[in-house]
Amino acid sequence: MPYETLMMKQDGQPGQHPLPVAQYLRLRSQIPPLYGLLAINSVILAYTHRALAPQLLTLTIPAVLVGASLLRMLMWFRPVVARDFEPALAEARLRRTVYVAAAMAAGFVTWALLLANYGGPYEQNHFAIYVVITLLGCVFCLNYLPSAAMLICVAVLAVFFAYCVARGSEVLLAIAVNVALVAAVILKVLRTSYASFVHLESTQRELTLERRQAQNLGEENARLAQTDALTGLPNRRYFFSALESLLECAERNDRFCVGLIDLDRFKPVNDTHGHVQGDRLLQLIGERMMMQCPANVIVARLGGDEFGLIVMGGLEQAETVTQTLFGAIRQPARLGDVIVSVGCSAGLAVYPDAATSANSLFDRADFALYHAKNNKRGQCVRFSAELEDLIRSEQALDSALQAADLKNELSIVVQPIVHTETMTPLGVECLARWHSPTIGSAAPELLISAAERVGRARQVTLTLFDKALVALDVMPEEMRISFNLSGNDVGDPETIDALLERIAASGHSPTRLLFEITESSLISEIDNARTALERLRAQGVRIALDDFGTGYSSLSSLHQLPLDMIKIDRSFAARLDEANGRRLISAIRNLSRALSLDCVIEGIETETQLVSARMAGFLLAQGYFIARPMPLEQFERQLRGPEVTNWKVA
Repeated sequence: MPYETLMMKQDGQPGQHPLPVAQYLRLRSQIPPLYGLLAINSVILAYTHRALAPQLLTLTIPAVLVGASLLRMLMWFRPVVARDFEPALAEARLRRTVYVAAAMAAGFVTWALLLANYGGPYEQNHFAIYVVITLLGCVFCLNYLPSAAMLICVAVLAVFFAYCVARGSEVLLAIAVNVALVAAVILKVLRTSYASFVHLESTQRELTLERRQAQNLGEENARLAQTDALTGLPNRRYFFSALESLLECAERNDRFCVGLIDLDRFKPVNDTHGHVQGDRLLQLIGERMMMQCPANVIVARLGGDEFGLIVMGGLEQAETVTQTLFGAIRQPARLGDVIVSVGCSAGLAVYPDAATSANSLFDRADFALYHAKNNKRGQCVRFSAELEDLIRSEQALDSALQAADLKNELSIVVQPIVHTETMTPLGVECLARWHSPTIGSAAPELLISAAERVGRARQVTLTLFDKALVALDVMPEEMRISFNLSGNDVGDPETIDALLERIAASGHSPTRLLFEITESSLISEIDNARTALERLRAQGVRIALDDFGTGYSSLSSLHQLPLDMIKIDRSFAARLDEANGRRLISAIRNLSRALSLDCVIEGIETETQLVSARMAGFLLAQGYFIARPMPLEQFERQLRGPEVTNWKVA
């Protein structure tokens, strides 16, 4: 309710208004009865003297006085307006009321004195009663304006006392004395009452002020609780509160979008220049976003380098807003003596197409952001039906893996790596397989990504590695096994510790183990990866860079990482049938030879490709033409068979 509307209430709580305003409001309810009493008593007095006094005193003058009283009564009945609550105006009206009260008292008492000259003892007694009753009634009605009550009482009693003395009547004189004593007591009571009124108003006003300050403090605390202290943007609490409120009021035909923006390359700024400069960068980005944010858009910092959007409109409008914010975020920023820049990616979900609840909308926008970060970095991705299907499949995977008995559900198959001249197997690559009783078989890459999402990556890796060590137990001493490590594995010191402990406990020579890593999984943490790989290599384990040729900085990786082997990506094998392809692959082989690295070509699927690889100088090869992945038991049987060179499995 607006403040003006609250102030229009005449019967407000004590302490709600300044003292002059409070007096004025309370007098509004008491002065109209005062004038009513004065008018009625005067009419009665004039009526009892109608046959005794001139018409001027019984009709004309009373009519004027009563009319003035009724006019004043109507003025006090008028509606209250906002100006009436101005303390200065209220004080002026109170002063005017004192003057008007004195004038009205003088007029009525003069008229009554003139009228008292007519008639006998009964009329004189009526005059005395009129003065006493009317005076006491008016004094009571003016209890919130004691100055007026005192003025009227003193003036009227003085005139009445003088009249009684002039009459020389002992009875009238006694009445005057009694009235004076009663009036004195009444005035004392009124002053005490008024003092209590003033104290109450003052106390309540102080209490109201304290309560208002507490309320303002509470509102400020509530605002701070919903504001990000670093950037000044709304925080995660405000974001979800606004989203919930919006959903409560939304109709099915309404459209609004929830978006998430995550900064790219922000971590290197923190690592290189320190967290203070990273915080300063976030402040600058927050200021830019606030300046570029339209009135119908809410931008909030959700935590870290992630920001949330609520855009009133469809996906097209949300994408326009997002691209505007992208431009603001990507502008270079000066941090002290250096200039840095970051990128960003975003995900959008629209109500009600994507979801109808706050958490679901947020989750779908988050998944769209996740998809952007992994597949379309630097772009804005809409949540779609295809992503919905992917979410459901991932949710099923996650649920199945969380409840999985890893020891029984995980297994490995092996794919031989052979010498291209003799086709003799020199080792095998161990490949993960997962068969869940709830969702069936899942691809290895889905297993790894799900394990990282649900926090079981280390358990999955170690379970598979235990099974790989079992495979090593049944293989000839001259053969080795290759085992794949993810970026999560290499970046987890506890996983590396557990692998080294298992290697030491297995009793096998570490040289029979080769760990395969992919450059794409390590590029963001190349320094940490180098440290972890050096720990493994220091124990005699060999390291291979898998899928060589697919990373954008593969040549630099050859120098930065402690490697023993490179495995050329399968996409190059398909080009062995082309002259340009053969020249490119030969160049890669020569590079690996110059760096003293073994080299395996993957993806051999035809006899022609195998011959071309052999002619290009590759001694090691792997692929479906040579042998498909097979269970360990089948590999053992073929090792013991008469034709160990026939590895191809239909």
